[in-house]
Amino acid sequence: MPARPIFEVTRGDIVESLHHGSIAVVDALGKLISSYGDLQEVAFLRSSAKPFQVLPFVEGGGVEHFGFTTRELALACASHEGSDLHVKTVEGMQKKIGIGESDLQCGSHMPGDVEAFKRLILNNELPTPNLNNCSGKHTAMLAHAKMRGLPLENYLELDHPIQKDILASFADMCLIPVEEIKPGIDGCSAPNFAVPLYNAALGFARLCDPRELTDARATACRKITSAMTTHPEMVSGVGEFDCELMKVG
Repeated sequence: MPARPIFEVTRGDIVESLHHGSIAVVDALGKLISSYGDLQEVAFLRSSAKPFQVLPFVEGGGVEHFGFTTRELALACASHEGSDLHVKTVEGMQKKIGIGESDLQCGSHMPGDVEAFKRLILNNELPTPNLNNCSGKHTAMLAHAKMRGLPLENYLELDHPIQKDILASFADMCLIPVEEIKPGIDGCSAPNFAVPLYNAALGFARLCDPRELTDARATACRKITSAMTTHPEMVSGVGEFDCELMKVG
């Protein structure tokens, strides 16, 4: 079944744009609770993959190894706004790891935070990698490599042990063979992956309800989801939809 109309925007009596999509609601045991459109439509997770990308690091004891706080762990799963709070937090993580901002290969872009954005403009300054909304994720990837004594300069390559572990963990969470996952490169230069919508939903269900996982992985999943829901302002920014939804939820 193809993607179906899911949302329309009107102006006056005219439908100005029509958006198609698919929805899957799956529980941690794989039961399909509800759906709309094509369950097998393959799509990239993009930034929603971040909790999975930090999972092997957390499962391997990375939080304890570097003494990361729950606020710092939440930032590792974030598409943050580049506020002063976000930048200071990622700087604190890098100090604990023993790396610098220059080690990040995420590139830079203007921050989403209004005050940080205006300050750059007024001071005629260019944005730096720590302002990138993926700097927390990249810092955690570097922490994982540093903890295991692996090279830092190629941490984004698909055959780097960190990326291979991420892919294997993600495949296990979504109950899909690694060879069936479609690889790609995200906007921040990090590897990303596409899977059928059903498997993506299953992966998130297992992340939030890890009863069927090993003790070590279940504990890691709970640390990640607890950090994100305890500090939703670190996952995006105050006023952002996902932040406010997590507060309500």
